[in-house]
Amino acid sequence: MSYSCGRKTAVFLLTILMALGGSLLKAQDDTIKVGILHSLSGTMAISETTLKDAILLLIDEQNKKGGLLGRKLEAVVVDPASDWPMFAEKARDLLTRDKVAVVFGCWTSVSRKSVLPVFEELNGLLFYPVQYEGQESSKNVIYTGAAPNQQAIPAVDYLLGEGNKRFVLVGTDYVFPRTANKIVEAYLLKNGIVQEDIVTYYTPFSHSDWQSIVADIKRFGGTGQKTAVISTINGDANVPFYKELAAQNISSSDIPVMAFSVGEEELSGVDTKPLTGHLAAWNYFQSVENGANAEFIKKWREFIKNEKRVTNDPMEASYIGFNLWAKAVEKAKTADVDAVLKALVGLSVPNLSGGTATLLPNHHLTKPVLIGEIEDNGQFQIVWSTEKEVPGDAWSDFLPESADLISDWTDPVNCGNYNEKTKTCLGAGKSGEPTESPAAPADEKN
Repeated sequence: MSYSCGRKTAVFLLTILMALGGSLLKAQDDTIKVGILHSLSGTMAISETTLKDAILLLIDEQNKKGGLLGRKLEAVVVDPASDWPMFAEKARDLLTRDKVAVVFGCWTSVSRKSVLPVFEELNGLLFYPVQYEGQESSKNVIYTGAAPNQQAIPAVDYLLGEGNKRFVLVGTDYVFPRTANKIVEAYLLKNGIVQEDIVTYYTPFSHSDWQSIVADIKRFGGTGQKTAVISTINGDANVPFYKELAAQNISSSDIPVMAFSVGEEELSGVDTKPLTGHLAAWNYFQSVENGANAEFIKKWREFIKNEKRVTNDPMEASYIGFNLWAKAVEKAKTADVDAVLKALVGLSVPNLSGGTATLLPNHHLTKPVLIGEIEDNGQFQIVWSTEKEVPGDAWSDFLPESADLISDWTDPVNCGNYNEKTKTCLGAGKSGEPTESPAAPADEKN
């Protein structure tokens, strides 16, 4: 073979390779990447692995419909391993290396707080699917779980209505339990409960030795006054906590426990027969009876290939969030974050409780509130619910530092912490100093 012929062959092969490379790049460009940022190992895996699988189901269902904007959705799954700084590292990788259009992720508030600066710096979009303590509203986060006025406050009202006069607040030692309990305590005091009738305990993640705390709870509730426990225990620490309640013969008729972080998934690892009658406050239970929920449960079990797998509230919040995002992408005709954020506000999608979820200007949802009693089969019997959906409030009315604040990410306010009295957007400027902002409409206290 001559030099000239060899050179022509090499050029031809190079052309073919470049064409193939271009086709591969085009194929990558033809997908919309969806980040999934949930712990698949560590203390929170008991709760978060299910949410990863739920988003994969929703992506699969959307792709069967043709994807979005004629493009398939591509899941990018990472494992931050219940390590809060790693959440921030993985979030940065998803946004800068993987170029995802959206991220569905986090469970604990400390993980959300860890990634928040990353999403704001890089203008990413995070859908956060778990009930939380409020006192936050970011332009780059859509809060599809409950705010305190959609879980904690109605739960306290229910317990007060049942005649409870003494309260034990027990939680995992991080931001959600501490802030939620601060709001709960302020609300209890406002409703006539005296300080000495409120006690609080905090334990580390994965705490397993509950004997002494449960014994203290038993003594505190043994005075003759009706006593209830409000639990913000998170993750795998719930299993030994409920086992210890049973071991010390604390029944729901003696001292009911109202849980904010225990759903069907957590109960699947516990013998629930001794726990019947204990309570949980959520915005969804698997036991809700309607066609949409029955269809979702069926698809979930087929996808996961396990007829015994349960659904839970954060799964429903993920379902709502994903459908809102897909609807906004179609409305905006692009997956660009700024366009999607603009399209999102005001959109409504069906929830799985038989109603509608609407995204408010404060990036929170309208949600029903349900209270359920644990049954011996690990499900919840719904014993109380709101008559209609409750608008999520980012800032608690019961804490003096936030009573005058609202959040509204639409013009002319465009602020997550707008003070209605001083007409300022607190901390919105780059320096962190209060920034002047137009007045918010009087009826925008969401």
